[in-house]
Amino acid sequence: MTEAVETRIAQIVRSHDVVLFMKGTPLFPQCGFSSKAIAILEHLGVDYDSVDVLQDQEIRQGIKSFSDWPTIPQLYVKGEFVGGSDIMMEMYEAGELQAMMDEQGVAKAG
Repeated sequence: MTEAVETRIAQIVRSHDVVLFMKGTPLFPQCGFSSKAIAILEHLGVDYDSVDVLQDQEIRQGIKSFSDWPTIPQLYVKGEFVGGSDIMMEMYEAGELQAMMDEQGVAKAG
């Protein structure tokens, strides 16, 4: 990954409280895992941003190196990597994801 790509990703992660790197968009997710991740965020009712990695090959490859995580989607909260859709689901079901959002002071959607 080039330094420029790493800088772009770091800037995206820093400039949003919650950001999901995903395949597709929230309205049209392009894989089941991205769809599941969006559904979880919607259920939590938090304000989030998304990055469609299918629109940018550099980001698509770079995010895997950036997080040292091989798959997409990837969730970041307040600059910290949380995980992919399976980890999100486990945390959501245990109430941990809601607790994290509350503790971090993440804004509600709307």
